[in-house]
Amino acid sequence: MSGVRLDKWLWAARFFKTRTQATNAANGGKVSVNGGGGKAGQTVRIGDKLDIRKVGQQFRIQITDLADRRGSATAAEALYHEDEADRTARLDAMAMRRAEARSQPRPDGRPDRKGRRQLRDIKHRGG
Repeated sequence: MSGVRLDKWLWAARFFKTRTQATNAANGGKVSVNGGGGKAGQTVRIGDKLDIRKVGQQFRIQITDLADRRGSATAAEALYHEDEADRTARLDAMAMRRAEARSQPRPDGRPDRKGRRQLRDIKHRGG
């Protein structure tokens, strides 16, 4: 196999649950290949470097093997190599976000009518 579509590889490497999500991420500018923009139909090869941005995470990886079918998680991890410094930085950021989320006060119970209205407004406004 000389190359695989970017969206298929991202799905096979388990960065996204569905190919549709992988396609949308690639076409939406969330994935760059070798420093340039990546498109879903672009062919990736062994040795290519990818920058993948997901919600709250940034992966900087190098492709070590190709696959166009989804396998087990251990098989997916064998498809790429992540630099140890990038991995520790990503895990530290995740730990910080978890600690920050735990420090937030938990609500006492279900929201009342006014609280539901406020939550709905926040959700529809996006922030």
